[in-house]
Amino acid sequence: MEPVSGAEIELVRERCREMVRTRALMAAGVAAVPLPGLDVLSDLTTFTVLVEEVNKEFGLSQEQIERLHPRLRILAYQAAASVGGMLVGKLVTRKLVLLVFRRVGIRIAAKTVAKLVPIAGQVASAAIGFALFRKMGDQHVEACAKVARELASLRAIDAGTEAAPA
Repeated sequence: MEPVSGAEIELVRERCREMVRTRALMAAGVAAVPLPGLDVLSDLTTFTVLVEEVNKEFGLSQEQIERLHPRLRILAYQAAASVGGMLVGKLVTRKLVLLVFRRVGIRIAAKTVAKLVPIAGQVASAAIGFALFRKMGDQHVEACAKVARELASLRAIDAGTEAAPA
């Protein structure tokens, strides 16, 4: 499967944003459980799976990009680097997701500390967990959409130069 292009990008983008919302609600549910650390482990696992699924939906998983023509593969990785898509086209591991989570470490710490306050803390932890997960997921979806658009325009330009007479 080649990376999505044209109007399909918007359809995939909306489908993936819905996936993010669903997973963010699940993350909020786990964050409400008063066991410190459980939510972080769950978030790591859930986010890792989410990123892999979003990449596949856009045709931008590592496996899918590796099957592209070498010139398109280079364009895909360059497009991912240009939009800051740290998780686009990569083999997504917990270690890589942990690096992303470290960028938002203060919010994760606040979510964990909030759990120590009965009921209100659990609600706050769930709200922080939902917002954090959704923000990170939406950012990844937008990065994938930008890469797909960039790749589609580069492929169109590339096709135009091949068709042009010398």
